[in-house]
This record gives sequence, structure tokens and C-alpha cells, in this order.
Amino acid sequence: MQEIKRILERRFKGESQRSIASSLHLSRNTVSKVFKAADQTGLSWVQFQTMDESSLDELLFPEKKYVPVQQVPDFEYVHKELLKPSTTLKGLWEEYVMSCTDAKLPYYHRTQFNKLYNDYVKKHKLTMHINHKPGDRVMVDWCGSTMNVYDRLTGEVTKAYLFVATLPFSMYTYVYACKSMKQEEWIQCHIQMYNYFDGVTRLLVPDNLKTGVTHHKKYEDPIINKVYQEMADYYDTSIVPARVKRPKDKAAVEGTVGNVTNYIIGRLRNRKFFSFHSLNKAISIELDKFNNNPFQKREGSRKSVYEEEEKEFMMPLPPEPFELSEWKMATVQMNYHIQVNKMNYSVPYEYVGKRVEVRQTNSIVEIYYKGTRICSHARLHGRANQYSTNNDHMPENHKLFEWNKERFEKWAKGIGENTYEVIHRLISRYKVEEQSYKSCISLLKLSDKYSAERLENACQLALEHITQPSFKNIRLILESGQDIEYKNNKNRKQIEVDTSHAYVRGEEYYGGNKK
Repeated sequence: MQEIKRILERRFKGESQRSIASSLHLSRNTVSKVFKAADQTGLSWVQFQTMDESSLDELLFPEKKYVPVQQVPDFEYVHKELLKPSTTLKGLWEEYVMSCTDAKLPYYHRTQFNKLYNDYVKKHKLTMHINHKPGDRVMVDWCGSTMNVYDRLTGEVTKAYLFVATLPFSMYTYVYACKSMKQEEWIQCHIQMYNYFDGVTRLLVPDNLKTGVTHHKKYEDPIINKVYQEMADYYDTSIVPARVKRPKDKAAVEGTVGNVTNYIIGRLRNRKFFSFHSLNKAISIELDKFNNNPFQKREGSRKSVYEEEEKEFMMPLPPEPFELSEWKMATVQMNYHIQVNKMNYSVPYEYVGKRVEVRQTNSIVEIYYKGTRICSHARLHGRANQYSTNNDHMPENHKLFEWNKERFEKWAKGIGENTYEVIHRLISRYKVEEQSYKSCISLLKLSDKYSAERLENACQLALEHITQPSFKNIRLILESGQDIEYKNNKNRKQIEVDTSHAYVRGEEYYGGNKK
């Protein structure tokens, strides 16, 4: 207490407790305690006057000498531990309390512990690591400003959209120019970003754009785009979108977008680029300068802080980069194949008639039923309507329920010989007869729409001009009416009327040429 001597002096002058408390801005209880302690010593004001403030405090309140001093935490250790993932100041305080309790030493409560740590940080001019831990998260967004790429021949201008990614701990940044903000570009930018950082963070923080987040309501868990989630799972990271209309959730990348606009776009504003390759090459050069620029209020640069303090906390990259995929729905046809992008892939025949999910990459096609992968194929490229058939997917004896080659040929014979010949050739074209079932049924069903007679004529016409007629050839003949014209021409050739011996009346008979 710093006011003991002044309280005793005013008491000696005859002031009341209320007056002393009011003039010194103290509580009456404090003044009363000093009065009571002074009375217990039996000393006079003359004796008190010769003593200094600390001696008076020890004399009047000797119990304070025996109050134990709290154990001072090792804040250097605390600061280093906070750099590690999943470490909090509260957890370190609890460890400190346990160590003091085991040693039977007094400890600071949590509020004072936090205050002392903040004082330590300010005194040593350190960066607070509570909000952002090294390697913990990366924030991504599109830059609002765009650049231009010109066509060298026509002068046509194409906008270039800038993808920006920032590690908030070191502020290390990646920038890449894209032709669009569509999903394929968005995923490719993430793949290149991880390669640039040479590591993966624990969390990925995007904005709520549709290529990343399908649905995000205030009180509900966000629904992540399927391909985006697949990419995150491949890199073993978790997507935590920023809250809607809460830009501070990704303040690091928001600030970096502004810096990129001023630094990179500003420096390249007077240059013309004729390809995205040349633009990204120029951006890469400026980006290296940007990341190597020294900080103004702390030592080092973005790159040096990343390499020295953050890189060791990044998770390793997988052996191969993520391969972009596309998801589609398909129905398993009666020939136990599905058709995707005009290519056909077999599925175990037990799934005939079922709706399945199809995942396609550039090299593989995977087929899922209710979330379980049931088969996969190497992806087909080139000529349309190719087949990839796994023999294990076929039913016994190459029969699919009641359908077989004999039934199709019998059905075709009932229409006509030409239809039979087309069906026979159609089935013979395929390595496995079940691959032709869809085309055979589609072709024979044309008799319901156009009549059996027209289908037979169309098949005859097709056989005269095409070695291997297909369903499409027959359908186009019927749609255009070529089979009708073909039949009429055939009839004209068969019925040639001989008029050399016919009785022909003259024009006078009909009233013509009257005089």
C-alpha cells in the first residue's frame, strides 16, 4: 500500500476516516484497516514519521511477508510450443498448473498467465502465433482484378483470372493466371499451388464459390463440391470454407489480393501478353520478388520465414499429383454396359437397370453403386462407340436373361430376309454378342414406329450401299422417307406398260380440233 504515511499524517491532523478516504480516493475500509493496524502497534505519529513507506507496510501488515511468490512460467518454452499444431495457450497453462501443483508451488491463474505471456511477446518483439500456426492452413481466392491476353493475329482480348493462395503464418504467396474460373481451372490451380509450396497444410480455407462449395447456410454444415472434396481427400487435407459475408475469416488472402494487385499487376500493366504461358512466366518472376521482399515490421521475408519456420510443419506431398476427375450418372443397360461420353463400359450383370455413379479421369473410369466401387476400366479414347468388356461381368453362357442371338435373328426373320441379314451382320461386328443387343433392339423396334414393311425396305436399301449397316443408318433412311422413294422406283421398273397395240382415240373424240 503506497498511501499509509499520508493516511497517518491526516489522522494526526484530526481528519475523519470519511474525509481521508474522499481526499485520497481510497475506500473507507482501506483507511479503517490502517487506523486499526496503527493502534495495535501503540506507536505515535512522531515515530511513524521517521519511517519510509515500505517499513511502515511491513510493520503494520507483517502477514504480507509470508505470501508466497508465484512460480514464473518459462515463456520462451511456451512461445515455441505454440508453434506446434493443435497447441493452445490454455493447454500450456494447464500443463504449467500441473507442474506447479506437483512441486507444491503457487501458480498464476489463467488471466494473469495470458497477460504475462502477452507482455513477454511485446517485450521481445515477437510475432503472436496464437491465431495462425505454421503449416496449419492455406487461404485461397480469386483476385478481383483481371489481366489481358491478346490474340497475335486478330487482336482479340481474353481475360486472365488470377488465382491467389496465401499461407497466413509466413504470408508466403502463390499466384497463377487462368482462362476461366471454372472447376477444372480451380482444381488445377490447387494442384500447382501444392507443388509450389512443396507441401500440404492441415486445412484449406476457400471462399463460398460454386466450384468449391455447393451449399453453405448459416447454421448448417457446408456441402463441398464432390470433385473438390475428392481432391482434398487425396491430399489428406480438410476444407473449412470461410463464413458467408465474413471476409475476416480469410483476412490473409484478402490482404494479399490487394498487395498482388498493386505489386504484380501494377508492374505488368504496360506489357502485352500473347499467351497464358508467357503471362504466367512473367507473373512467376514478379512473384519471386514479391515473396523475397523484406517485411517492414519484422525480420526476414515471406520466403525466408516459410523456409526457416513453416516448411518443416507442412505435410508431405503424395507420390503423384491429383488427377482431375468428372462425375456422371448412368443406367446399366440390358447388355450390362453403360455408355459415357459415347463409350461403353461393362458392369457386372447383376446391376442391370440400376443407376450408377461414374467417375472419369483421363486414364481410368470407375463405376460406383450406392457409394461402393463395383468395377473400373481403362478409359477409352478416339473413335466413338467403342466397348470395354470384362468377361467376368458376363452371365453364364453369355446369356442375359431371355435375350440371345437366336431370338434376335428369329425376330428379324419374321420381318424379312433383308432385316435378318442386317441383324446378322450387326451381331457379327462385335467381339461379344451381348455388345450388339442394344443396337439390335433399337433397330427391330423401328418396325413398331414405321411398320415392318418399311423397315424391310430400308434394310434392303442399306445393304445395296453399305457393307455393315448400323441402327443409325436404318433410322436415317426411315426418317427421310428414302425407303418409300426406293419402293416406288422399284415398282416403276417392274411394271413397264407396252402401248404399241393399244386402241387410242383421236382428239376429235374428246371434242378437240373442231372446225
